[in-house]
Amino acid sequence: MTLRRVVLPEAEDELNTAFVWYEAQRDGLGAEFFEAIEATMAQAAEDPLRWPAWFGDDRYRRAVVQRFPYLLFYELHPDTIELVAVAHSKRESGYWLTRIPK
Repeated sequence: MTLRRVVLPEAEDELNTAFVWYEAQRDGLGAEFFEAIEATMAQAAEDPLRWPAWFGDDRYRRAVVQRFPYLLFYELHPDTIELVAVAHSKRESGYWLTRIPK
């Protein structure tokens, strides 16, 4: 069963910012980045246990995006997969935890 996807507004902002940056580097590269993100999210929605729990908080899983230095952090819920961060791999680990209610 494929889970319904939910994207936090902050994760969507990160995705859009990265898209604009890649598109400025080369026309069409932003679209390629978006396709890589979409493919990773589709895989996570189809097989949510495919990627390991994140060492910082095991409620979240960390998916590696192919070709681009990005990680997707998501949380599983009974019927949904919630994307909480689209994080550059060089960014401080766990910076996005501040956006999650305790």
